[in-house]
Amino acid sequence: MKPFFVRVEGEGLAQGDVLARCPVPLFPDNFGDGDGPEVVPYQRGDLIVVTQSCDLENKKAPLVALCPVYGLARQAAIDPKFANPKELDRLRRGDYVALHMLASPEDPADNRGALVVDFRQIYSLPVGFLSAHAARLGTRWRLDSPFLEHFSQAFARFFMRVGLPSSIPEFSKK
Repeated sequence: MKPFFVRVEGEGLAQGDVLARCPVPLFPDNFGDGDGPEVVPYQRGDLIVVTQSCDLENKKAPLVALCPVYGLARQAAIDPKFANPKELDRLRRGDYVALHMLASPEDPADNRGALVVDFRQIYSLPVGFLSAHAARLGTRWRLDSPFLEHFSQAFARFFMRVGLPSSIPEFSKK
């Protein structure tokens, strides 16, 4: 089975890079209400870059878009229906447009080591900040082709949805 990921290192960023334990600011609802300096709490999470690599390489993106990426156990803790193998198979097939499953970076044949990307949560963080974090990580995982293109297409499909006010009625079985 072809691996989904390759190992990379350094500060260069590309779409499909997994940035482990990345700090993400948590702005309180009243942020900016005061006149003086404010402290912004943060949490750490595993994120995957969704900004196009060409925009990063050509310095056309001052901010990088990232989505959280979880293991299956964490996804099941977030939404218990994903403890059910039938729901995991639906997720694997792409039936949940807001979520995307990636094979395990360590062993793509081990479906229990698969990862889930949540496209509903998108963070934007500065390129320089993320480049420094990537360099501090040492080696990290990067999605390889053609899995990168499949991931990119899934992200685009999530955003290109159009909700219609009505639809063509179902055909009844006679």
